[in-house]
Amino acid sequence: MIPKVISAKNHGIERKAISSNAIEVIETLHQSGFEAYLVGGGIRDLLLGLHPKDFDISSNARPEQIIKLFRKARIIGRRFRIAHVYFGREIIEVTTFRGHHPDSDDKHPHAVTSETGQLLRDNIYGTVEDDAIRRDFTINSLYYDLRNNSLLDYTGAYQDIKDRKLKTIGDPSQRFREDPVRILRALRFAAKLDFSLDAESDQSILALSELLSHIPAARLFDEFLKLLLSGHGVKTYNLMRQYNVFEQLFPQTSTHLKQDYEKYFINLALQNTDLRIAQNKGITPAFLLAVLLWAPLQKKTKQLIAKGEPPPLALQRAAQQVISEQNFRTSIPRRFSLPMRDIWHLQQRLEKRSGQRAEKLLSHPRFRAAYDFLLLREQCGESSPELGIGLGEWWTHYQQASTAERKSMVSALNQHKPLRRRKPKKL
Repeated sequence: MIPKVISAKNHGIERKAISSNAIEVIETLHQSGFEAYLVGGGIRDLLLGLHPKDFDISSNARPEQIIKLFRKARIIGRRFRIAHVYFGREIIEVTTFRGHHPDSDDKHPHAVTSETGQLLRDNIYGTVEDDAIRRDFTINSLYYDLRNNSLLDYTGAYQDIKDRKLKTIGDPSQRFREDPVRILRALRFAAKLDFSLDAESDQSILALSELLSHIPAARLFDEFLKLLLSGHGVKTYNLMRQYNVFEQLFPQTSTHLKQDYEKYFINLALQNTDLRIAQNKGITPAFLLAVLLWAPLQKKTKQLIAKGEPPPLALQRAAQQVISEQNFRTSIPRRFSLPMRDIWHLQQRLEKRSGQRAEKLLSHPRFRAAYDFLLLREQCGESSPELGIGLGEWWTHYQQASTAERKSMVSALNQHKPLRRRKPKKL
């Protein structure tokens, strides 16, 4: 296969825009007699005028050969063996050219396929031409040749990028069956780059979204982070809903999305998250997960209270059940599930402000997240006897008040508290 060669004069990529560490890796591979090219998202982003987060390299060098050339390098992965070369905090990923797969009737020790067509292992190596055809989308299949600063285009990628069109390479159904996570990647790229899916990919995603249930929960959690915490969460979420993908990742939540409040609650949380990312402010997956699972948590809590459980215990048990069930789809690490529980539990504690409770609550490490969560609930119009009117506003004033003013605010609460009638003592 002869590629279309796009010269530096036409593509406009400047060498100075490329990571010096990536250039060093390529030059080292060249000096050792190997082919090596910059490939994938880094090249795509440069053509779009974006700043790449990382630069990946593809080479005919095997992983074992690559790590011998660099002082700090190691092989990762079993499903796809990849070499990582380390330069301080920057990691340059080097993959070996992927090759054609044998016919389904033939067995190959380096390629394993599941009954649904999913590639469980893919370590068959080939040429740069083979590698281009093995990639997922055309926009990720351009190869930058450092020796003459030209682009090699085997799939029509250059024109697709200019047309802002997202196309799979080969039969979309087969490619999504090989790795259903490509469905999530397609939606993420469409949202991030503002590209449109071609008709065949569009229909294949709608037909095959259920295959995501075969993906390990830990891998799906990593994909969730990329999908909704990349600065394009609102658009990605809407695409996930449109293509019936959200229900594969969050089945408990999807049953509640017929309610306008729940849709607004999630959209508003994602808008805030996108804004914080744009402003280079910190974000935590725990907060967004607490939002996404709030509706099923409330439902289970109410069911347990109806059975006679005290509200704090009901919430605790409901949280355990909701998180355990979610872990079957996207396993949530404890470093996120524990803060989620705190945010949820503090919603009840924010209602109880008498005595020293309000002051003690301010020092809780999750107070700020719980307070923001409360404001979000109120902003979306959530109302209940427990939530009360103006609870978020009260906490806003309390944080800004002096010590004397805080005491007055708490005293005012106690004055409006109805007196409890004591039960008469038994004689």
